[in-house]
Amino acid sequence: MNENNNGVNKSVINWFPGHMQKTKREISEKLSLIDIVYEVLDARMPISSKIIDIDNLIKDKKRIIIFTKYDLCDKEKTDKYIEEYKKKYPILVLDLKNSNSKDIKSLIDLTNNLLKNVNEVRKQKGLKPRLFRAIVIGAPNVGKSTLINRISGKNALKTGNKAGVTKGISWVRVSNTIELMDTPGILYPKIEDSKVGLNLASLTSINEDILDKEEIASYIITYLYNNYPSILADRYKIDIKSFDLEEIFKEIALNTNSILKGGVIDYNKVYTIIINDLKEGRIKNITFD
Repeated sequence: MNENNNGVNKSVINWFPGHMQKTKREISEKLSLIDIVYEVLDARMPISSKIIDIDNLIKDKKRIIIFTKYDLCDKEKTDKYIEEYKKKYPILVLDLKNSNSKDIKSLIDLTNNLLKNVNEVRKQKGLKPRLFRAIVIGAPNVGKSTLINRISGKNALKTGNKAGVTKGISWVRVSNTIELMDTPGILYPKIEDSKVGLNLASLTSINEDILDKEEIASYIITYLYNNYPSILADRYKIDIKSFDLEEIFKEIALNTNSILKGGVIDYNKVYTIIINDLKEGRIKNITFD
């Protein structure tokens, strides 16, 4: 295992496939059609999942910041970030697991209220009211397509618990007043902060196929040990007396039947279990920022 003194080899993780650059270009080209931006953030990484150049991308468009996966975050920690964001933007924390959630109505009502002037101006000009046009923007796998499906009340878009499911821009009618543009998840060409890159990788905002599983699993375990030791101990039924990454992996292997013939640890299986436990929400009540 290749470790530094924190238990993790903090290499810079970058993932910026061609469709992301194309998406940013298309958003710029279609910006004049847009009335409002829904900026979607993963509540487990309220800083790391924020696209750093989004202000340059959307200019002065009205914006609502939507926090998803709130049921999986450390609410005490995430709420502090939410309070900071509230100083600048309207904020909604949505329950995307419940398709009948009153929160969806709150989003539609807030959108209509923020944009009511658009149709008031049209009325003064003798024009009929038109649908408000919104765009959903966020990093990969933060819940953008799930949000659209919940608003529209149908599975209009393909979703998946991995990065890169949405490949192109599409329009979806979501209410009698709003139509919405879905966009593929976007990041930025170079992630300067290795911790941000590892947070994104740990929560599957970066394509798993390009990742070093050992590095990501090591980061997750180290972060849990330093910040949520009881969650780590409870999940894997281990008694942690001191930090020894190799020993923790061995205990997880024993408790998850990840042992090959001859008593050899199947490290790849251990790494996959850890990553999938986080991805599937079996490890929860945590925030990585």
